[in-house]
Amino acid sequence: MKENVQVLTCQRRKLLLFKDLNIITGIQKALSDEGYENPTPIQAKAIEPLLNGKDLLGCAQTGTGKTAAYAIPILQGINNQPTTNRLVKALVLAPTRELAIQIDTSFKTYGKYLSLRSVAIYGGVAQGNQTRALAKKVDILVATPGRLLDLINQKYISLKDIQYFVLDEADQMLDMGMIYDVKKIIAFLPKERQTMFFSATMPDSIDKLADKILHDPIRVAVTPVSSTVEAIKQQLYYVNKKQKINLLIDLLRDKKIESALVFSRTKHGADKIVKALNAAGYNSAAIHGNKSQNARQLALNSFKDKKIRILVATDIAARGIDIDELSHVIIYDLPEVPEIYVHRIGRTGRAGLNGIAISFCDQDETALLKDIQKLIKQNIPVVEGHPYPITDAPTPPKAKGRSSQRSSGQSTRSSSQPQRSSSQSQRPTSQHVSNRSKNTTSADLGINTFAGSRVTADRFQNDTVKHPYEKSGSHNDRYKKDKWRKNDDNKVYRNAKEF
Repeated sequence: MKENVQVLTCQRRKLLLFKDLNIITGIQKALSDEGYENPTPIQAKAIEPLLNGKDLLGCAQTGTGKTAAYAIPILQGINNQPTTNRLVKALVLAPTRELAIQIDTSFKTYGKYLSLRSVAIYGGVAQGNQTRALAKKVDILVATPGRLLDLINQKYISLKDIQYFVLDEADQMLDMGMIYDVKKIIAFLPKERQTMFFSATMPDSIDKLADKILHDPIRVAVTPVSSTVEAIKQQLYYVNKKQKINLLIDLLRDKKIESALVFSRTKHGADKIVKALNAAGYNSAAIHGNKSQNARQLALNSFKDKKIRILVATDIAARGIDIDELSHVIIYDLPEVPEIYVHRIGRTGRAGLNGIAISFCDQDETALLKDIQKLIKQNIPVVEGHPYPITDAPTPPKAKGRSSQRSSGQSTRSSSQPQRSSSQSQRPTSQHVSNRSKNTTSADLGINTFAGSRVTADRFQNDTVKHPYEKSGSHNDRYKKDKWRKNDDNKVYRNAKEF
């Protein structure tokens, strides 16, 4: 009986060694330099079919090695080809700057013994350095959608030779309203290519999009859809909204919290948290879309180097934060989309290590909590006996300021008409976009889009949204400019406040 167990163990071990996969020597040496011997489950299941040229739809939790799962086959595939031109052969789309930088770093790490070159392009910085880099030979391009489209339109980039296309964090791209930019980019790609979708969650919208873009794909899921990592210990504190910051300060007195990533729903909220923490004597920094790229990188590097103990981030800015030894995630504001909870807590418990995810829930967030627990199919353990329990009533809904000024001829909602739940009213909703594809609608794909706007998340992060009267100086044009801003604020920024 013992002999059988040993044989099975050896067979299992053999299957999970990088050296037993069909990977070329240069990449094997780079993996060995990094101390990688055993592929993660997503790597073990994805690398072989990708090396064989199959399209792939992969689902694995954040921190399980998705980047290496597609980077290794792409590097090997390009390396095996003769170098005949300087055109890009592989394109990886990522939703945020930080994630684009991280992916580019991974390509450089795994391909350091190969004569291949990767470049990352993203918004938030001047394009000069990026266009100069593109003027040289580039084999692999990692990009955020907005900046990529800008450079395509300026004729700096051609995608006609793309052989490998990767959509990373596909679910977040859909949630961020990037689907139309992604579809534009796909239109520039050749039909004959290998396509890969990778995501931490796999909602129906991803499946529907994959059916339209992937060709007979291999489907790989190493964890259940929207499940939470078992290594993460989850805790829940019911707390008064106005006392959240005091609870956070109290928790940070515990020296066991070696490092903490704190999630805020808004950029302004993140800055307020940092200001309060610094006043209480805790070194912290914020990372969000209003920060310059240099400031974001400085804050992130200081956190990784343990110069600061606390990093406060919005969801969008946190994409791409890759810290293996992050001990705690603290969800200061519950997300309005339950799948984001899975992404947030996935920042800890990485690389096989344990982690703790602490969530605050105030009197106005109980509906959001219910949606999260329904998604993950478990109740988050509640911590009792802390000094800031919920004692206040939920905040009453704000009265509509102009409702009393409506003319008698305007229609109003009937008192008998059912009201939307609080969780429904807070979530992004699918809205009509005039130039939507005639063949595929957001309703078909289950995609959330920003109301009445085509502004991409790249441009929100860069804070460079321009209005059509920017250069006008006349009184009438200034009036139009202010009116445009007012209308746009009402329609767009309200739905993008998490950026």
